[in-house]
Amino acid sequence: MTSALTTYLERLSIALSTATAPETTDAVQPDRGISGSAEAVGDIPELSFLSGAREDHLGVAICSIDGEITSAGSDHAFPVQSISKAFAYGAAIDLHGMDYVDSVVDEEPTGEEFNALSIDRHSKKPKNPLVNIGAIRTHAMLGPTQDERTKRLRDVLDAAAGRPLELHEETRDEELTTADRNLALAYMLRAAGSMNEDAAEVVGGYIEGCAVLTTVTDLAVMAATLASGGTNPLTGEEVFSRVAARQVLSVMLTCGMYDNAGDWVSDVGLPAKSGVGGGIIASLPSRFGLASYAPQLDLHGNSVRGTYFFERLSADFALHMLDGVVPRDLEECAQELMEVGTHP
Repeated sequence: MTSALTTYLERLSIALSTATAPETTDAVQPDRGISGSAEAVGDIPELSFLSGAREDHLGVAICSIDGEITSAGSDHAFPVQSISKAFAYGAAIDLHGMDYVDSVVDEEPTGEEFNALSIDRHSKKPKNPLVNIGAIRTHAMLGPTQDERTKRLRDVLDAAAGRPLELHEETRDEELTTADRNLALAYMLRAAGSMNEDAAEVVGGYIEGCAVLTTVTDLAVMAATLASGGTNPLTGEEVFSRVAARQVLSVMLTCGMYDNAGDWVSDVGLPAKSGVGGGIIASLPSRFGLASYAPQLDLHGNSVRGTYFFERLSADFALHMLDGVVPRDLEECAQELMEVGTHP
């Protein structure tokens, strides 16, 4: 028998799939109860087409810390992209300790775009590990050689997802040919005296971590791994220490959605991380992990329909961490929404 939560997710997915821009620029976009009026639907980056992204792709999933998964929509595999930054950060903390990592990469929001030259003028540290320059410096901490760094990150991503994840070589190779800005950021780190490792090797490993394929279900499990304090809810493997998991979620809350982080915290209120592959993860600590996938991106580099999904879900289920409401059982709440007729 289909659960109320499954039905809710299926109906919300259908509602989101109809949230498309009007054909004429002066037409009024109808309010479908998703996020007020959908003023834009975004564009699919050319890079995403390499892994088969389509306009009709939309998937959502929830994984509890007990390992129960509920999902709806597409299970298309797509590159994890910048979501990998959060897991690299956790791996660096567990490898070196919080004090050392904090001495190398700061944890402050920037309000800047994801690829900005975001280095503190005094400390010479990247401002946080979730912008590109901070993620490049974080990746450099994962081992003394490119092979060791890349293997550690791939192992952590696999462990968080609970299965071996495949590398999309075409995406990796294309990103390597267009990596001039990331290489420039890496060389700026070296010029500032903040990194000694070979810039091209660090960027190569960082890009490979971004090109790993995940499904929306994988991302929900990865988010639940963080929500559970670092233990994968499907395998029982301790992927991160509790200290690392807590720190990753803390930085996700303040920095995970780039220069839209403030609006995200106000509207959704969950630690989250987006990727230009179209994925978004979010975690409610001690409860569950959530994920969405839709490849159209807004000007911040965040999935448009993924953002709508989280806004609606947070409002319907009172998930905002600062709401002052005791979190309810999702199935019970979904059933109530069905009964009172306020479901999608």
